[in-house]
Amino acid sequence: MTHWLISLEGTVQGHQLAVLLALMSAFLHALFGALQKGRHDPWLSRGAIDFSYGMIAAPVALFLVPWPEPYMWPIFALTFVIHSGYKILQAMCYTRGAFTVVYPVVRGTAPLFAVLAAGVLFGEHFSAVQWLGVLTLLSGIFGLAAYNLHHQQVDKTRLKAALALAVLAGGFVAAYTTFDAYGVRATADPFTFLAWLFMFDGLFFMPPIAYLRWRSMGVRPPAGPLMLRGVAGAIVALAGFSGIILATRLDRVGEAAVLRETSAVFAALIGWILLKESTGLVRFILMALIAAGAVIVETGG
Repeated sequence: MTHWLISLEGTVQGHQLAVLLALMSAFLHALFGALQKGRHDPWLSRGAIDFSYGMIAAPVALFLVPWPEPYMWPIFALTFVIHSGYKILQAMCYTRGAFTVVYPVVRGTAPLFAVLAAGVLFGEHFSAVQWLGVLTLLSGIFGLAAYNLHHQQVDKTRLKAALALAVLAGGFVAAYTTFDAYGVRATADPFTFLAWLFMFDGLFFMPPIAYLRWRSMGVRPPAGPLMLRGVAGAIVALAGFSGIILATRLDRVGEAAVLRETSAVFAALIGWILLKESTGLVRFILMALIAAGAVIVETGG
């Protein structure tokens, strides 16, 4: 698998696979966000999910893939810090604002920052047509957030604080997207990076926080359903995050980042179908704008 994947780097087939992986990641990332935002406290949901995928990744990292090269340990350390910062901001957003409002803002700021960061770190540059696609996609995403914000019957002051946190979280998304791309390209075996990243990221941050939060609750939610959601979320996370990381090794980081942000379309549909959040013609038009932006970026390269 590793040799086959590496052989596709820089080829037309590699580009096509990267597009499919990025779109798959978009859908799975939206589903992952909905699982965290669902009926459980977002901190508890994230802790259960992280613990589950950390436990799944641990035997793979320790026994099935080659061990990381010595120079990879500082990379893992910085990656851990970036991912941890993002998780804190994401949970804070979800406890303050509606999923269909804060999620598009997080995902809308991320591709812009990621494209700029990829230009600095990897020397990637978008064409004028691709920048038009980025602006089209961003207008749809932020339009969706603004429309949802206008129609939410919630405390506007609290929601505006959530939006500020969402913009900051978007910066962290861009940071982990570009730095994960750097990490997966730095190691000889991309699956080594994935397995060790998931083990560190899963076991050593959110689970202890979630457990302490659960212990402090006056009425604790049953652990069984929470862990069941954690296992489901772990499977989604492993597939979704692995997909986008591998896409950034196979092809340009900026394009993969933009395609992944079509997750805002999937998130709106999930929010409507699963979370029973209202929708309408305007939202569907905005979602079409997001999809059009992604198509422009892909065809304008």
